[in-house]
Amino acid sequence: MVLASHLRAGMAIRHEGQLYKVLVAVYHPGQGKMGGACHCRLRNLGTGTLWEHSFRADLRLEDVSLGKEPMDYLYADADGHCFMNPETFEQVTIPASLIGEQAQLLQTEMRVHVEFVEGRPVSVVFPEVLEVRIADTSPPVHAQQDSTWKAAKLETGVQVMVPQFIKTGDMIRLDVANLRYMERAKGANK
Repeated sequence: MVLASHLRAGMAIRHEGQLYKVLVAVYHPGQGKMGGACHCRLRNLGTGTLWEHSFRADLRLEDVSLGKEPMDYLYADADGHCFMNPETFEQVTIPASLIGEQAQLLQTEMRVHVEFVEGRPVSVVFPEVLEVRIADTSPPVHAQQDSTWKAAKLETGVQVMVPQFIKTGDMIRLDVANLRYMERAKGANK
């Protein structure tokens, strides 16, 4: 059991018979007689839906152990995304709804950590930053200000906004959580 005031991002809990992964947890202490509250953003590990809820700080929740295993991405089909353990060659499939919009960034043979709850795969842990190649964008315009942005398509098919000086074939660093351009990758052009 864990107090709601001790919830942290990345934990798994069981609430009202449902399994949830804590994506964001912000604790607000109470004042005077008013008790504190923990505002959480949770992902239902059964359906993949997001839920925002506030728990009383003194509420006891059942914490569930979350195991991680490094696995290689194989392919996507109608059932979801298939991953393989590189040591045992065991394969598991995770529905796309549980992975989220970051599923678009998966590439064949990419190694990621797959999270398991009670022996069942429930989510994928992506690195915070990925280096990806620009597949298509309009030519660079050097006469305009540096503060203007243009659309670019990554090799994985994801659309992002990039600065004007980025051209097709450039490698960029991408913030995976927000799917946003961070900077040009250092020393990695074509």
